[in-house]
Amino acid sequence: MFKPLPVAIGLRYLRAKRRNGFISFISLASILGIALGVAALITTLAVMSGFQREIRDRMLQMVAHATVSGYGEPLEDWRRAVTQAAADPRVAGVAPYVEKEALLAGARNQPAMVRGVLPAQERKVSVLADRLVQGRLDSLAPGSFNIVLGKELALWLGLGLGDTVVMTTAEFRSTPMGAMPQLKRFTVSGIFEAGYNEYDRGMAFIHMADMQRLLRIGDGVTGVRLKLHDMDLSWDVARDLALKLGGPYRVSDWTSENANMFRALKMEKTIMAILLSLIIAMGAFNLVSSQVMLVTDKQADIAIMRTLGLSPRGVMQVFMVQGTLIGVIGTVLGVIMGITLTLNLEHILFGIERVFGVKLLPEDVYYITGLPTDLQASDVVTIALVALAMAFAATVYPAWRAARTAPAEALRYE
Repeated sequence: MFKPLPVAIGLRYLRAKRRNGFISFISLASILGIALGVAALITTLAVMSGFQREIRDRMLQMVAHATVSGYGEPLEDWRRAVTQAAADPRVAGVAPYVEKEALLAGARNQPAMVRGVLPAQERKVSVLADRLVQGRLDSLAPGSFNIVLGKELALWLGLGLGDTVVMTTAEFRSTPMGAMPQLKRFTVSGIFEAGYNEYDRGMAFIHMADMQRLLRIGDGVTGVRLKLHDMDLSWDVARDLALKLGGPYRVSDWTSENANMFRALKMEKTIMAILLSLIIAMGAFNLVSSQVMLVTDKQADIAIMRTLGLSPRGVMQVFMVQGTLIGVIGTVLGVIMGITLTLNLEHILFGIERVFGVKLLPEDVYYITGLPTDLQASDVVTIALVALAMAFAATVYPAWRAARTAPAEALRYE
């Protein structure tokens, strides 16, 4: 009794049994359509965010958060760079490296990025030592000319522990027969599996001293790699280090080095959200249909309300309240369904695999053994607001038609 009159009437219409059962069915279909659309969108975006997080985490296990390297020439004062970076409280670890693309030859040939590292320092910036499935990272010693290969790279080259691989670089040396490319035999002393195909297929590691000797760069390095406590500060920390060192340096971070991949993932997530929003839009169209039919069914009621003094604006508010409440109910149900489905998706996937005897994510095809999800509050709120906006927009036209109803015309045949 304390509600505004349009709200009270709209709520009564929502609760009351309608004479036309088909209208009630269409209204129920609208609620279910909005709820299913919201639930599907929440679950899909959570799964896509989960895969994006999984890819990022696996990638950052092998890649530094930030890098400061020499600009067009080796970095000679890398020890001072390591000291100053280690003194920064934002830096969790720092390690020098020498990197060069080379051709590796075994049973087959395969180009790969070969990185010279210091095993003791490398543990501070990556989990390479923990990802070795064969051998040990400590086998990379100065002058040993040992090499650690990615699992997929080793399989392609047909190599195992103790086998020999020939590395060819673009560095040329003068011989009596003319300029010849730099060749060196390495012994496979380890195989790692990062869980990210780009590194398992295209990365190899040797000791930094061996790489310096092979490239003839003396004590210089390509740069220093930084691991941070907060990877979102990677660009700022690397820039500050370059400014402290002085001189021209190249600064990069994990976002810029993999910008195309993260941009593609973001674009894919956006397109999927737009496409699945069409399910919510279908529920909104059903809401338009049910509201138009309700307005037609309530012509006599509208005329009586107008006769008793309710303004056209009040009539419009009655049906907008009634339609908006349907949208709110559908959105709330969809949010509850979506969150519940997302939180139990792993168990549902396991149940489907057990019932049908299939493996939806086989380990020999995918690097992951489960279905990662990342339920973000911002995504849930955005989806709910979009669904409410669609439901509200769907009620405008039917409510406007109700407000234009002429009492005399509506009561003529009553």
